[in-house]
Amino acid sequence: MLLEFTCANFRSINHKCTLSLRAQGIADEPKNNVFQINKNAKVLKTAALYGANSSGKTNVVKAFLAMIYQVVESVRLNPGEKLRFEPFRLTTVQNNPTFLEAVFIVDNTTYRYGFEYNESMILGEWLYSSSVGGKREKCLFIRTEEGIGVNENTFSEGVGKEVNTDDNRLFLSLCAQLGGDISKSIITKFQSMNAISGIESRGYSAYSKAMLHTHSEGYDSAVKFFDRVQLGFDSIETKEEDFDESDLPQDMPSELKESIVNQFRGKKRILLFSKHNVYNKNGKVVGYTIFDIDEESEGTKKLIELSGPIFDTLANGKVLWIDELDAKMHPLISNHIVDLFNNPKTNPHNAQLIFSTHDTHLLSSKLLRRDQIWFTEKDKMEQTDLYNMMDIELPDGSKPRSDSNYERNYIAGRYGAVPFILND
Repeated sequence: MLLEFTCANFRSINHKCTLSLRAQGIADEPKNNVFQINKNAKVLKTAALYGANSSGKTNVVKAFLAMIYQVVESVRLNPGEKLRFEPFRLTTVQNNPTFLEAVFIVDNTTYRYGFEYNESMILGEWLYSSSVGGKREKCLFIRTEEGIGVNENTFSEGVGKEVNTDDNRLFLSLCAQLGGDISKSIITKFQSMNAISGIESRGYSAYSKAMLHTHSEGYDSAVKFFDRVQLGFDSIETKEEDFDESDLPQDMPSELKESIVNQFRGKKRILLFSKHNVYNKNGKVVGYTIFDIDEESEGTKKLIELSGPIFDTLANGKVLWIDELDAKMHPLISNHIVDLFNNPKTNPHNAQLIFSTHDTHLLSSKLLRRDQIWFTEKDKMEQTDLYNMMDIELPDGSKPRSDSNYERNYIAGRYGAVPFILND
């Protein structure tokens, strides 16, 4: 599970911003939104990101995705190959590295892992561990521009591998590739986390199609979900067939067409169909008809395409970030998805959902605690600031109360993070 994520010098995020999933010592309802690890540690199941358009919500999600990418993919880089580097560009100071750090729990141990980098090299990297809920950390390794220092007692799997680490590769990833137990468990943890877009959800349709076709883990919950939200069809049907390049649009650019053909030649593809009842004039079901899934509404297609990541996350206790959860979606359905994660019956393995949204209907004390609500706002230098509702001080010096109308207060600008619209 994820406890904290910190980033700096990434896109609109210049200075360090930290999103925490550690539950604060408040007695807010609903109490199901928190799970107790031990007497010293409570963790939030969900967190919501609010802010005006272009305030940086998406960049917080993309920063976490960038961390996943670097951790998983850096070991595949060739020596001298450039890193994906997207720094804050609206400043004359252009020599700072990007900073990414996560605090998370693996196998009953809390790890704090992070790194700094520019387009050419890893400038810093570190790994610390502590007991769950404990405050005293042990250093496993530290990397600087001068070299890598390994604690032989706490990270013996890294001993002797320091000199084999290229400037553009993460030391942790190398240790995992060479069979290190601790490093492999951490890499596996990052591989299980996912950050996706709620707008461009088609990229995850293959994942969801495979789940629906093979009836793999998460399938039963997804089907129940489709029935519960009443999307208008009776069931989802699937069919597997060989890839046929003749199905590609005739006006597709030749280079793109060639690339797709080379990628999918000889492979199978899964087609989705929705099954709808057919009624007689008296309203009695007399048969059924099949629709291609592309004939369904954009909102329905989005829910189907996101069903794989959502229900795999719930089934396996993973971490899922969704940018623009509410896009193309009715507020009641967005509410239901969040509740799936907050409810211990539908989330028995303590999966976590972090999402950005503009849906103010979700700003309710019946759905979210104060410490689950985060805001992004840009300052005069167009730098993104990230802050929690619990950090807000109102004009009268008080803090937001648990019995406040969060939605009304947010729209009124009492929490900031709203667009300023100029009058003519």
